[in-house]
Amino acid sequence: MILVTGATGRIGRELARELDARNAEFRVLVRDPARASGLPASAERVVGDLDDPATLSPAFNGIDRLFLLTPGIGIDQAANAITAARTAGVRHIVLLSSIWASGDPVPAMGRWHHQREQLLRMSGIPATILRPGGFTTNALEWVPSIKKEGFVLDAIGPGRAASIDPADIAAVARLVLTEDGHEGEIYTLTGDEALTIAEQVEIIADTIGRDIEVRPAASPEEIVRSRYPNGAPKPLADAILEAAAIMRADTTGVRTDTVRRLLGRRPRTFADWCARNANALRLDGEPE
Repeated sequence: MILVTGATGRIGRELARELDARNAEFRVLVRDPARASGLPASAERVVGDLDDPATLSPAFNGIDRLFLLTPGIGIDQAANAITAARTAGVRHIVLLSSIWASGDPVPAMGRWHHQREQLLRMSGIPATILRPGGFTTNALEWVPSIKKEGFVLDAIGPGRAASIDPADIAAVARLVLTEDGHEGEIYTLTGDEALTIAEQVEIIADTIGRDIEVRPAASPEEIVRSRYPNGAPKPLADAILEAAAIMRADTTGVRTDTVRRLLGRRPRTFADWCARNANALRLDGEPE
């Protein structure tokens, strides 16, 4: 039996569909059952909260493999899940980490991911670590400024990144969870096309059929707003500023062949993702 945490998020929902399509036996841990209404009927639902260790025993009972995804910048949820997994005798944990955890030194954007990886290593539970780069879904963070003012703030200028579709992350996670032989591996996951922000915005504009201006972010506050339109806590804001400087300097873009090697196909492109999510990118009332 597989337990999926973060099942109502963008990666978790894709993973639930992947597992359901392959008739895998799996359970989802949810805080609010209503948010799980769109998940496959085959998914067993268990209510619990990674912030409350006392609620985790029913979810972990009988589990032998765990997909561990915890949001935010803390490590307490990961620590609680790993403790529950060790108590339940879980045999394999697949941890969603980040490409930022691989730096030397580790940049601020990767520190909490690195700490989670260290917790997992110290647990002694066999593990596979997935380190994706930026997600194609990060483009949804631009929708408010596109809707209100018709522009996207660009924090990295000439920098390039090979963003990955969460559906591809989920496909790799499903493979690792349902096949043997991946224990001890660290898989760095990217797309295979490195694009600037301006190039991504051009693809979005073509998809939704309207012009979108690209404006260079002119201040630290605008750099943070380019990712979090409503602002971010200071530790996260500081990490975003450091990451933007690193990405601006990377005019090639980190790319790996891991998705192709594991799945036997190319990663989905940014244009693929835009086409599938055109309604989320369009302005209210725009024709399809």
